Amino acid sequence: MSNLDKASQDAIDAAANSEQVALILAVLQAQQLAQQPVTPPAPAPAPQPSGSAAKWLAIGAGGSALLLAVAVSAIAVAISAVALTVCLLVLRSVWQDIRKD
Repeated sequence: MSNLDKASQDAIDAAANSEQVALILAVLQAQQLAQQPVTPPAPAPAPQPSGSAAKWLAIGAGGSALLLAVAVSAIAVAISAVALTVCLLVLRSVWQDIRKD
């Protein structure tokens, strides 16, 4: 047997051994997967909040405008209450003057 024949026979044997090793590894991986407990998938990470200054400035401006509107409305209600009270006092005085006569 020449060196070339011996080398080709060794190559054929190596290829057969590689196929056997690959088959054994596949069987071992299948056994390991079968033995592992099933775990639920990890939850997706929550998005990180952006701390931009523009967002906080917009929130501050919106909140200020809202509070200013509430304050003006409260002043309008107070002025209306005072005007109604003065009107009722004047009408009561006029009614009492009419009843005296």
